[in-house]
Amino acid sequence: MTSNIHSSADARSIARRRLPWMVFDYIDGAAGAENGAVRNRAAFDALEFRPRILRDVSKRSLSVPLFGGTAGAPFGISPMGMCNLAGPGADMMLARLAAREKVPLGVSTVASTAMEPLIETAEGNAWFQLYFSGDGTGTFKLVERAKAAGYETIILTVDVPEVGRRPRELRHGFTMPFKIGPKQFVDFALHPRWSLTAVFKGRPQMANFDMPGFEFDRKESRSKADRDTLARLRDMWPGKLVVKGVLDAEDAIAMRDAGVDAVQVSSHGARQLESAPSPILMLREIRNAVGPDFPLFFDTGLRSGEDVIKAYALGANFTFLGRIMQFAIAAGGEEGLHRLWDVLRDESSITLAQIGATSLLPDAIKGALRDTLN
Repeated sequence: MTSNIHSSADARSIARRRLPWMVFDYIDGAAGAENGAVRNRAAFDALEFRPRILRDVSKRSLSVPLFGGTAGAPFGISPMGMCNLAGPGADMMLARLAAREKVPLGVSTVASTAMEPLIETAEGNAWFQLYFSGDGTGTFKLVERAKAAGYETIILTVDVPEVGRRPRELRHGFTMPFKIGPKQFVDFALHPRWSLTAVFKGRPQMANFDMPGFEFDRKESRSKADRDTLARLRDMWPGKLVVKGVLDAEDAIAMRDAGVDAVQVSSHGARQLESAPSPILMLREIRNAVGPDFPLFFDTGLRSGEDVIKAYALGANFTFLGRIMQFAIAAGGEEGLHRLWDVLRDESSITLAQIGATSLLPDAIKGALRDTLN
């Protein structure tokens, strides 16, 4: 089946057939009527490259500098909750891929696998993603645990003061921790390949909360987080600190001035606020605001190598892939994941050749896009 994966759309199509409707819609869904996701795709599609000819592009590199080191690919793996719903062992598949490619794996607060074995399997190529929730007691316990586990980078996700309303999830009664009622039972019965495997491997759990005195409620308000929260985290965290979920230039400047090490431009995959601006359109504005040297990362809506190069051309220093990685796992397990990764690498390299560039360094791709934004 992996031979049928020639694009992320292929992986999604196969995953849609294999996964229970509830699981697919949890991974694929977005906020509200999902117009934000549609606008994100339209924004990418409206960007046009400048194809350049008769340039020697025979030697091309996809490696990029990242926090004083080098990433082996121009994209890493976004933190995603409950990945093992896509397939048993998905978290570990992603960790092994991160180790192989020397790229960061975002380990979600609500990962299906605990943070300690994931950073070990990823051979250190893992960043811990943090949600602030409740009064912060449990949040800062997780920070200390990440420090003890050897994490050197924390991603503070700030765009979920309240969990967005995603009607596709609500219609299926999706909850975390996972609950099975009559509706879910029928759904699972109609997808026996997934269901039998899930029963054999055990129901996915939120593994980072298997610790004394700490329970996690996905719907618990995260609205108490403020600049003082960030300052406290900055004071207690000696490593790199990334703030994820920034869509406003003034906020980006404030984060830079507060001492964070990078900002991640993101709309959480359009899962939080339907009417949020398209991140790819905000990227250049934020780059202009924070200056040329401050690290900017990007996620949301990346579906191909061309999308990745567009993000770099608009000012990103690194990008992260999300749900398409889960679709690849659902479509073909670890082989499917590697297949899609290789497809995305090929697409990125071919795009560089077509625009007459040999690397993703800012000077190499300057002017790669036609100026259609104004």
